Amino acid sequence: MLPVPEPRSEAELMARAQRLAGMTLGQLAGAMQVEVPAELLRAKGFVGQLLERALGASARSKAVPDFTTLGIELKSLPVSDKGVPLETTFVCTIRLLDAELAEWDNSRLRQKLSRVLWVPVMGLRQVPVAERLIGTPLLWSPSAEDERDLRWDWDELMGMIGRGQVERITGHLGKVLQIRPKARNAKARRRAWDDEGNRMLALPRGFYLRTAFTHRILQRHFTLPG
Repeated sequence: MLPVPEPRSEAELMARAQRLAGMTLGQLAGAMQVEVPAELLRAKGFVGQLLERALGASARSKAVPDFTTLGIELKSLPVSDKGVPLETTFVCTIRLLDAELAEWDNSRLRQKLSRVLWVPVMGLRQVPVAERLIGTPLLWSPSAEDERDLRWDWDELMGMIGRGQVERITGHLGKVLQIRPKARNAKARRRAWDDEGNRMLALPRGFYLRTAFTHRILQRHFTLPG
């Protein structure tokens, strides 16, 4: 299968994404000559990588939007049969050592979320991976309310990291965002500050969107069953 070139416009990207709506992951994987895993516990990136390949994303693992020319991030969103998001959504890792100097306007989080192509995908575990349907895509940018909520949480959480309180942050903090460990294994460490201003080693952390926030996005654009 020849690589899919990066789309040249938002319209071209949306046309590609809309053609995938209604397909199963098995059908798309067959067209892309990719094997479907029996379960996603050990293949968590499979759905996102399959969509990236089918839609022509170019960033791969770089810290830039997936469609670099268009400045659009791709996010697959596991949902129930009623369109309710089933998982939090990873956005980006956090530079712990630089948190005190970070500013919202040029933050990685804001850049990643400035323009997002959401692709809902059936995520119920009782449905075999190959039979899970791909839903209708949504090209989204934060509303004024969304940005206000995101910035509020970002300021509070990054402020805690900057003050050396990274170890006090739990998943309970934040209205629309949460910070959780993000590492390939428990031995991974990143440099950070402790509350006395000394350098320390801490688990890598990442920003995640809460399911209530992504559900709000879907509710605004789609008619979801009650």
